[in-house]
Amino acid sequence: MSDAGSATITAYGILNPAVEWAFGPDKDDPAVAAEVRKYVSGVGANKDMAGMAFPGTFMLDRNGRVTSRFFEDFYVDRTTASSVMARLGAGTTPVAATKISTGQLDITTFPSDTAVAPGNQFSLIVDVSPHPGIHVYAPGASDYRVITVSIAQPFVQVRPIRYPSSEIYFFKPLNERVPVFRKPFRLIQDVLLEGTPQAQAALQGKESITLTGSVEYQACDDTQCFNPATVPVTWTLTLRTLVRERPALRGLPQRTRRTQRRPRREKPTRHDDQRRDRRERNV
Repeated sequence: MSDAGSATITAYGILNPAVEWAFGPDKDDPAVAAEVRKYVSGVGANKDMAGMAFPGTFMLDRNGRVTSRFFEDFYVDRTTASSVMARLGAGTTPVAATKISTGQLDITTFPSDTAVAPGNQFSLIVDVSPHPGIHVYAPGASDYRVITVSIAQPFVQVRPIRYPSSEIYFFKPLNERVPVFRKPFRLIQDVLLEGTPQAQAALQGKESITLTGSVEYQACDDTQCFNPATVPVTWTLTLRTLVRERPALRGLPQRTRRTQRRPRREKPTRHDDQRRDRRERNV
């Protein structure tokens, strides 16, 4: 996409100034160097990067209005399109799901993406259906275990879990009101597969990655509460490598892509004007 002078990028307020900092008078300042490594490149900037935008995703409605946006701090990090759609409540790409049934719940879980690369932020989706007469506790319920997803994995950062709206349940014997889930609901756990050099080195040569976690909750009915439960879950995803080069133009080898330019228009000469005049008289 062409954006002459980065006019559109600037209008959206997403122009990345760190490229200019890398070649400015403060380029040797450790703080500036750290910003360049974070927002431009871990191996150094080059002047061809000038005018680029901070990487991110804008979501527009049918009238072209921005309804939401998703940006990350580290230049390698990218939120996947399927994760964005999952956050917005839209349909996701069909993937294989795991189904688990306990004495109180039916759980279906799957990742937003089947394949990820280092630096990808994606979602782990957990659909929960309480059995008839059963409720589990939502955020804000004190003295009870709130349902959550727990993940501990090297090179995986766990973002705050996304909960749907809950309802207030009145337990008459104790005269208490607590937030609960009684109808089917969805939990969305966003995770980031780190794109740091250390993470890329650890993942190099691997074809897949398996995330291990658990769904933790406490369920009750109208007369009793069951013991807190922990349900093990896993998600296996194919690993993709990072794309470090832009694809070549159709029909051109990669090495000529940056050197290919429009033919240069030469300044017209007096002989050109004479030839044009003769052609016009002959028409």
